[in-house]
Amino acid sequence: MSDLHYLDATTALRLFRSRELSPVDLLEAMIARTDAVNGDVNAFTETLFDQALVAARSAERRYLAGVELPPLLGLPVATKEKHALKGRPVSQGLLAKRDVIADANHVLVDRVLAAGGIVHARTTTPEFSCATVTHSPMWGVTRNPWNLDYSPGGSSGGAGAALAAGCAPLATASDIAGSTRLPASFTGTVGYKAPYGRIPGAPPLSADHYRGDGPMARTVADTALLANVMIGADGADHTSLAPSVSISSSSANVAGLRIALCVRLGNYPVTTEVEENTRAVARALTDAGAVVEEIELPWTTEEIRETTFTHFGNILGPLMDDETAGTDLSLLAGYTRQFMADARAAAGRNRYVDAIRAETRMQAELAAAMAGFDALLCPTSTTPALRAEEEYLDGITVDGTRLTHYWESHLTSPFNINNRCPVLAVPSGISSSGVPTGVQIVGHPFDDDIVFRIGAAVEQVCPWAGRHPQL
Repeated sequence: MSDLHYLDATTALRLFRSRELSPVDLLEAMIARTDAVNGDVNAFTETLFDQALVAARSAERRYLAGVELPPLLGLPVATKEKHALKGRPVSQGLLAKRDVIADANHVLVDRVLAAGGIVHARTTTPEFSCATVTHSPMWGVTRNPWNLDYSPGGSSGGAGAALAAGCAPLATASDIAGSTRLPASFTGTVGYKAPYGRIPGAPPLSADHYRGDGPMARTVADTALLANVMIGADGADHTSLAPSVSISSSSANVAGLRIALCVRLGNYPVTTEVEENTRAVARALTDAGAVVEEIELPWTTEEIRETTFTHFGNILGPLMDDETAGTDLSLLAGYTRQFMADARAAAGRNRYVDAIRAETRMQAELAAAMAGFDALLCPTSTTPALRAEEEYLDGITVDGTRLTHYWESHLTSPFNINNRCPVLAVPSGISSSGVPTGVQIVGHPFDDDIVFRIGAAVEQVCPWAGRHPQL
């Protein structure tokens, strides 16, 4: 089978069950692909191919025996390095933490393994997962397979790069300000930010209502497949929800659905390429029978930045201060030092209750704007690409507008503020740089199925399958 490394997970499972394909053959294709392209892309912190092959042979025997088959049996899954794997390093990209070894698995790793998934590699991130580009003094620069001059985004950049390059069919990710959705957008893959509490996390940041762990894949169905393994309450995460739900991606019928289109979410400056690709998705959904109406939101990039950094300045920033206390701060990446300083400064200007006031106001504004609609459609990023090695310490210019912080070029943070809303990021097209663009499908709180239904429709009316980078 040609291009076996790009086989989607759902099809692979069907072929495993019919004994037309062995998990060993699929994994060996991933290994060969990794050997061929990862030197350029740098998506992995480490590979675990020897033990993965042992697991693949065991999965092959189970399929031949026809015994009870768990939902991911035999599928390679690349896990984000911050998702701890017992006995392996868990540094979060920090040179000072490179010798720290995990004494237990992250809950998502446990769930992947219990479902029969095979952790064959671990993916790169920026330090502390606090940037939307993926490079660090620890692991170097991770590059976008579509154009190596550009970044796959961050912080789950290694996951996006691995998926796009054909080095994994499934990957774990996380998201506090767009860290799943941005890499999905920049790599032509699919990323899911579940409603807060839907998928459990690891303490203490499991209590941070901006954060969420989740799945990435190359198709909507595969993303739902992995999400369903991740979903459900965990005793170590008091915020995780029970009972669990099962997400369906089987319906792509959008006839009669009412979808709100908001290109700028207020005053975000969106490039022409991104806007055109977003509107093309909206037109295709209209042609498929949806009612798409354009709306406005009253938000500004400045208030989103100030609100989010006040939040970070009271939770993530102090934790980063604690984690780096007594270490040589000059070893940290510039973006890490700036994030910590920006968070500290925002917390000095504002109280935590000020951030809560702003958040609840924006939550009410989104609810009012979405009233009468089934979902909201908007771009993922204002700009189609970020340079692979840049740190953007002095901001970014988008469509002639200078933004103080480069995070203001992403339209993702508002939905960490509105973090009970499910968001699915899917491809919308490709830019002149060769880097893909993406849209976000935002649902009402805890209405997971609608974003997968619309995502499946986008996948049908704006076909992306079969488009891969020419590495």
